[in-house]
Amino acid sequence: MKIGCPKEIKPQEFRVGMTPNAAFEAVNSGHEVIIETGAGVGAGFEDADYIEAGAKIIATAAEIFAAADMIVKVKEPQAVERKMLREGQILFTYLHLAPDAEQTKDLLASGATCIAYETVTDRSGGLPLLAPMSEVAGRLAPQVGAWTMQKANGGRGVLMGGVPGVGPARVVVIGGGVVGTHAARIAAGMGADVTVLDRSLPRLRYLDDVYGGTFKTSYASAGNTIELARAADMIIGAVLIPGAAAPKLISRAQLSELKPGAVLVDVAIDQGGCFETSKATTHQDPVYEVDGIMHYCVANMPGAVARTSTIALGNATMPFMLALANKGWKKACADDAHLKAGLNVHAGQLTYAAVAEALGLESITADQAIAG
Repeated sequence: MKIGCPKEIKPQEFRVGMTPNAAFEAVNSGHEVIIETGAGVGAGFEDADYIEAGAKIIATAAEIFAAADMIVKVKEPQAVERKMLREGQILFTYLHLAPDAEQTKDLLASGATCIAYETVTDRSGGLPLLAPMSEVAGRLAPQVGAWTMQKANGGRGVLMGGVPGVGPARVVVIGGGVVGTHAARIAAGMGADVTVLDRSLPRLRYLDDVYGGTFKTSYASAGNTIELARAADMIIGAVLIPGAAAPKLISRAQLSELKPGAVLVDVAIDQGGCFETSKATTHQDPVYEVDGIMHYCVANMPGAVARTSTIALGNATMPFMLALANKGWKKACADDAHLKAGLNVHAGQLTYAAVAEALGLESITADQAIAG
């Protein structure tokens, strides 16, 4: 199979879809790998690194899309990239279709087979291709929130760990999954007073057993959430419903109940955001204010630490990428129910029910797509 990796063109996105190590593995498996020139520079990989791995360097993205049987990326294809997709081509990348009707429409029109990193599953019910970036985003969230909380950046001017005689920042993390756990650990490590909210009692028990001395836990009822939010200096939104739009946990009307200058960090912004006033921002202009509340809603947070993120993502995606290349998408998905869960679009039809429900569209099952 001819595997193509174009340079990411989303603003301030420095990651790359294939590391030289992944290219080496694919070439060793008998495939041809073509990389757009400069694709890896933002993550610290030079063209020479890919050439040494056996890949070929191609001048333009248009040539990559025209030649490749499978496109491997990081972020969802932008409008200009979607126009270059074709029937029968495999796209393997993050998609986050539920809040993105325009992208969904274009992918359906392309006829391509689109497999989303964020809905591939594992035996434990986790999301192995989302987890590495969730870990990165979770660990970044208190860091960027602390920066936003500085007075010069519009925040309350509160130090995360306080000082002797002055209490620490109060941080509420909504969601006790991968993002929330990593966010809570880092925020607590910075000295903040941290509470994690979740609706799963087994998850709360687990967090309390493992991290009880590090941060507190609480049940995420609507009343409890707003009560804790009123006292918070920073609120980190870390709620995920796989493949579906994120639920809105704090409304615009409720912003008036929060402390002036409080910071909302919305890690769920890729899935539409979990605060009603959230809108996607970039690393270039990451923060905005609504009703005196600061919002940090960068849609590709892990792109800020591109080298760490690229290597972590490459380690996770490589086995699935090789399976798709070695077997073709139909056999690879038929052989692996977890990879099959990643199938979102095939030949003009949606194959993921949660996306269809979010967008009010019809869908077929992944099994129907494979059988067809």
